[in-house]
Amino acid sequence: MKKVFLVLTIAVCLVASVFAGGASEKKTAPGTFRVGVVQLVQHPALDAATEGFMKALVEQLGDKVSFDVQNASGEINNCATIVNGFVSSNTDLIMANATPALTAAVSATNTIPVLGTSVTDYGVALDIDNFSGLVGTNVSGTSDQPPLDEQARMILEIFPGVKKVGMLYCSAEANSIFQVAKVEEVLKAAGVETRHFAFTDTNDIASVTQNATQWAQVVYIPTDNTAASNTEAIANILVPAKVPAFCGEQALCEGCGVATLSISYYDLGVTTGNMAAKILKGEAKVSEMAIEYAPAIKMYNAKMCEVYGIKAPAGYQAF
Repeated sequence: MKKVFLVLTIAVCLVASVFAGGASEKKTAPGTFRVGVVQLVQHPALDAATEGFMKALVEQLGDKVSFDVQNASGEINNCATIVNGFVSSNTDLIMANATPALTAAVSATNTIPVLGTSVTDYGVALDIDNFSGLVGTNVSGTSDQPPLDEQARMILEIFPGVKKVGMLYCSAEANSIFQVAKVEEVLKAAGVETRHFAFTDTNDIASVTQNATQWAQVVYIPTDNTAASNTEAIANILVPAKVPAFCGEQALCEGCGVATLSISYYDLGVTTGNMAAKILKGEAKVSEMAIEYAPAIKMYNAKMCEVYGIKAPAGYQAF
């Protein structure tokens, strides 16, 4: 019942949010908090992170917390508009869901606590050299980065003898570029040839995917928001071409992949919500909170494995 109530609460927040203005009225009651949530785009992984975040805060603060939840519809410029609205209305805390949302929030304020989630690497996102895990400013959050070297080894395990792996990702997403580079390093060391197939946005995702199938035996898709919003279009090209995909996260894999080493984005959101509760209750300072991570699980898509005639190795969990 609590789960149903939470989903309804999120839906109401989404409907009630006014995108252009970005701001609800300032809070007036002492001891209450308003939290602004900016989510880059609607897809299952980011939706789950937002849901987990809100549930954790509601469980700890009850009716003392209210939310202004806004979706940027995949447009980076919209992220800036939304967070500027949060800043002008003196929001108590901003949760930024995905890297472009985080960078927009960081550009908008250096005083309001900002917590990121679904961000792969904060050093890359915030342009911090030799990042140690602590930002040290008004910014902290959670990372969705699984062990990328292990992802690469899983590709070799599931597809023994593979010689050509295509890297399919959006060139506008810095964290996708970071993940591809790390996985590519391990694959090349194992003697596997790689080639980049980068699309700029949804308009060329089909043509780029088609190009990948002309060369690659397998494609690797990182935790890429553009790809995650277009899994059906990707699958409609990969499946007829008999080119399987290994994906960076579960929701993406459910749409177009055979296997993944992924985290629970819902649990990641809960962790972020617990961090937010500590900040709002005065139990912790955001500048002293290190980035937190979630454990990764080997999973496979039984339906896709059947389509490709692939048997998942021992130790993998079906969705």
